[in-house]
Amino acid sequence: MIDAGGGLRALPQLQRLLELPQAARLEQEMSRPALVAALRAALARARAELLDDPARPAPSADALLDRAAAMLAAEALPRLRRAINATGIVLHTNLGRAPLAEAALQAVEAVGRGYSNLEFDLAQGVRGSRTQGIEPLLAELTGAEAALAVNNAAAAVLLALSALAGGEGAEVIVSRGELVEIGGGFRIPDVIRQGGARLVEVGTTNKTRIADYRDAITPRTRMLLKVHQSNYRIVGFTAEASMAELSVLARERGLVLMQDLGSGVLLDLRRFGRPYEPTVQDSLAAGADLVAFSGDKLMGGPQAGMLVGRASAIAPLRRHPLLRAVRLDKMSLAALEATLRLYRNPDAAAAQIPVLRMLGETEATLSARAARLCALLDGIVVAAIEPSTGYAGGGTLPDSVLPSRAVSIRSDRVAAEPLAARLRLHHPAVVGRLSGGQVLVDMLTVSDDEIADVAAAIRAVVHA
Repeated sequence: MIDAGGGLRALPQLQRLLELPQAARLEQEMSRPALVAALRAALARARAELLDDPARPAPSADALLDRAAAMLAAEALPRLRRAINATGIVLHTNLGRAPLAEAALQAVEAVGRGYSNLEFDLAQGVRGSRTQGIEPLLAELTGAEAALAVNNAAAAVLLALSALAGGEGAEVIVSRGELVEIGGGFRIPDVIRQGGARLVEVGTTNKTRIADYRDAITPRTRMLLKVHQSNYRIVGFTAEASMAELSVLARERGLVLMQDLGSGVLLDLRRFGRPYEPTVQDSLAAGADLVAFSGDKLMGGPQAGMLVGRASAIAPLRRHPLLRAVRLDKMSLAALEATLRLYRNPDAAAAQIPVLRMLGETEATLSARAARLCALLDGIVVAAIEPSTGYAGGGTLPDSVLPSRAVSIRSDRVAAEPLAARLRLHHPAVVGRLSGGQVLVDMLTVSDDEIADVAAAIRAVVHA
């Protein structure tokens, strides 16, 4: 039996490592505490290796310093960094949902480089509103009387409930088939309770009629809330009350009718060959007093929550103290305004907003993009074009698939799982799918400009 003690005794002490010239250079680049932590980690790893394999020679001081340098280099990379989405899921929540249009990126850079008129009226020389560039645009594009923007859709719903239905004993009526759970485990019933209202469930999971709402109304009822089934569909033996029916009932009883529309569609998706999805404009036209929706889903902008509707419904929200806690920052506002301005010309929006462009991609275009990647990978890996299925993602269009093309990657040097892991750790990260012992790079979510980066990443990790 081989004793690991000799190898362990051969490991240099931490202080000895810190005295070496290479350590001094690393300390100048980083800091002494960071260097000490990295060296301790390198020594701990070396001890574990020697205990696991006593015959293994102890690493030299130079090797330990090299390990520490590699750890420090990895630590120096930003935690939030660029990734190439090769999954085929357009609105991938874990990968940041909607990529921004070029106009939005330019607006963010212009505002982030210096000062801005965030809360300053340049014409009058007095304090102004931070959403002065957003709200008129939202009203114009949706046909609403008034609009408000906050930092996400959940905040928009919470603010509306707090301002319009909060208070002891106040009730909000929702269909049982619409009590959805959104990302991160947040549920509509929890949001309603946090807003200070009491949830009143009506109907059944698959059928809720207008009579169910009517029979549930009491003197304490403040709001009828309709929630978009963003990430699932109930099909078969179903029925639901329409927005038009709910609008008539709300007017009769003096209640607020609100719709949480979720995905935030501003253009009819049928123009992209996709199924019909209710637009914000449709909800307002059907009689909603207030519509809440996301900015970073099918609208294709930054994370934001929009509220549009009647001026009488928006006004109490502006006065509520929660508004300050959920307001947007200057760079999100810049990106949001630039994105909304593109919608003034639907053709420009369709061509320049990445999410809309991806939804409109043809199979011929995707095949050509896949062929470009295969050509760049010739001689590096075995690459082939395969039919694929993409999805809108982000809790949108759950019953709709997007025909796509993927490039399957296979290497004799690296198995599929380690290859996928190396690609994720590359800079920029390339996040694909594993299927049938191969890595799939889906062309639906890889842009033309990213093809060369994907090829370079594959080349680098295969030969690493």
